[in-house]
Amino acid sequence: MNNAHIPIIDLDGLVDGAPGGLEQAAQEIGQAARETGFFYVKNHGIDADLIAGINAAAHAVFALPDADKLALTKDFHKTNRGYVPMEGENLDPSKPADLKEAFNVGLELAPDDRRILAGEPFRALNQWPDLPDWRDTVLKYFNAVWGLGRTIHRAIAVDLKASPDFFEDKLDAPMATLRLLHYPPQPADAAAGQIGAGTHTDYGNITILLPDEVGGLEVRRRDGEWIQAPTIDGAFICNIGDCLMRWTNDVYVSTPHRVVNSSGRERYSIAFFLDPNPDAEVSCLPGCVSADRPPRYAPISGADYLWSRLDATYEHTKKGS
Repeated sequence: MNNAHIPIIDLDGLVDGAPGGLEQAAQEIGQAARETGFFYVKNHGIDADLIAGINAAAHAVFALPDADKLALTKDFHKTNRGYVPMEGENLDPSKPADLKEAFNVGLELAPDDRRILAGEPFRALNQWPDLPDWRDTVLKYFNAVWGLGRTIHRAIAVDLKASPDFFEDKLDAPMATLRLLHYPPQPADAAAGQIGAGTHTDYGNITILLPDEVGGLEVRRRDGEWIQAPTIDGAFICNIGDCLMRWTNDVYVSTPHRVVNSSGRERYSIAFFLDPNPDAEVSCLPGCVSADRPPRYAPISGADYLWSRLDATYEHTKKGS
């Protein structure tokens, strides 16, 4: 295990709209997406007070009594909203269930929203714990990282020889999920192969991760070696997901990663998974197809693709294991 380099990308010019900022970010993000699938972003424009607030929100929700948290698990497998108990998820189906708990928040919709009433896929009501100002803080953070994700996609589009706004109408009502995560210290009596989060790739387009100072994220390089992704103050860790890999005809790569909390301390992190709109057609971009590289994937809707991945992740709980 080592701390081999994961690139750090300064988004100042992209966020501020400075001349050349979009093109510079496109080049650096594109290179990282092809080579490692992981990169840090700094000068991202998200306020430090909001980051402190979402970290406090994560601590608060997981400190609730178990009965209060479990009351927020209603129809989770249908909605992808609410609380996921310890060992309620299995990111690596070949290993025991993950040693973590989570709380999922999606796009905020009103009960009478036409998408809710029509039963559209991945359209559901969020579940909210009874904590002062918690909902407002979480939604403010959700909207901030959603905006950052769309900004990063402008650079991605340019790198892939598409219009900067190519992804905009595919991410304006996304199946995005904000996950607050809590990992206990790795117990001495854990089952063989059981860790905080099993080896996996993420499902969507990109992930924007806010880890705490404890660390524990590990990334598998192309040569198979595992490297640490330490926390960098003021920076997010971003990675490419399988859906964007599919969109790019495997030009971009999603990289296996895992969480091993060997620190002896509680670990908290906040991950924002930016999946496309349910009805977005995920098909190979023209700039990623050539005579030597024909399309490797048939077109699929964003919703159908995400369903296929979530079904595998939660299969063990459906069987009662």
